[in-house]
This record gives sequence, structure tokens and C-alpha cells, in this order.
Amino acid sequence: MAVRIEPSILSADFTALAAEVARIPSADLVHVDVMDNHFVPNLTFGLPMVERLLQVTDLPLDVHLMIDDPDRWAPGFAEAGAAVVTFHAEAAGDAVATARAIRAAGARPGIALKPGTAPDSVIERLDQVGQVLVMTVEPGFGGQAFQEDMLDKVARLRGAIGDRDVWLQVDGGIGPDTIRRARDAGADTFVAGSSVFGQEDPDAAVRRLRQLAER
Repeated sequence: MAVRIEPSILSADFTALAAEVARIPSADLVHVDVMDNHFVPNLTFGLPMVERLLQVTDLPLDVHLMIDDPDRWAPGFAEAGAAVVTFHAEAAGDAVATARAIRAAGARPGIALKPGTAPDSVIERLDQVGQVLVMTVEPGFGGQAFQEDMLDKVARLRGAIGDRDVWLQVDGGIGPDTIRRARDAGADTFVAGSSVFGQEDPDAAVRRLRQLAER
């Protein structure tokens, strides 16, 4: 399985996002957390910021929508040029229709699961999505500790995905001490925030995480 490292700009300097993204040329994608202060108790930014970020980097964007009513809003992020648009199973009214709309707009559709959400409903829809995101912390804030018990969910999803073209992503508490365990459980796409942007050389941190995941 290919390894993808996605630094999360939730841990970057919001006053200099173009410069921050320029510091991670080795990243596969940039992870962009869109929060609405309803689905999660935090507020970040929306479509205008994503559109602007697309103008200042050649790295593809993986937009993680932690918002209410993604059925309405998700396709717009794909239309803007995001490479991946991930929405939460818990927030979607019609996950299949939303995934199809994202794909029709040119992006890879992803579906995310909070720690307390069982993977059963997603397993039934694997042919409709291009990514499954297992949250290894409660969504909303960076810097939380990795929840080890989520690895069983990752392993179950890896078995269900089989040879489908579906990325299996983990987000929350990913760093040098946890990335190998997530990889061994079956993840192939890793979101890392403070373990990248909290370092003096963020790109060296990206390369180190890749090395550990590929070891």
C-alpha cells in the first residue's frame, strides 16, 4: 500500500498559510479542517479560504468537513478544486448521494467516522467512496492524544476494503510514536498536525513520518 502523509493546517500559522504550506513540499496532500461550530465545538474557515489556498499551492487539498448538512455544502468544495472532500457519516442525510455528487464534481469522496461511530454503515457503502477516515480523537481540536482502541476499527475497515481503490485515513494524535501502529492496523493515509507544524523543520517531519510508516 502506498503511504500518504497529509499535514493539517489546523496546526499551522493561520496568518501565513501560504508560507506554511510552502514549508511542506514533501507532503502528498494538505489536510484542511473546515469546522462550523455546530457539528463540532470549534470554528475555522470555509469555502473562500479553501479557494484562496488552492491559488497559492500546487499541493492537492483534502478538505475534511466537520459541518452540519454536508449534503448541501460538500459538492461546492469539489467544484472549487479540492482533490478530496470528506464529510461525516453522522452529519449526512444521504451519504451515497453526497459521495456521488462529490465524485461528479471531480473530487475523491471520503466519509469520516467519529470514535464512537461503528463502521458498519460505511462498510456497506465502500463502493461509493474513495476514502474512509477513522478519527482517532474526538473531532474539533488539534493536539489531542491518540486513541489506541480505534486501531481495531482501522483493521476491520482494512479487511472490508480489500483491493478497492479506497484510501484508509487516520486523523488525530498521529506522530512518530503512533504512525507505525496505525500503519500496521491497515491505514495508508495519515493526517499529522502538531507533529509536523510544531517542528522547526516541518518538511523534515513529513519525511520522517513517511520513513516510519514505510519501514
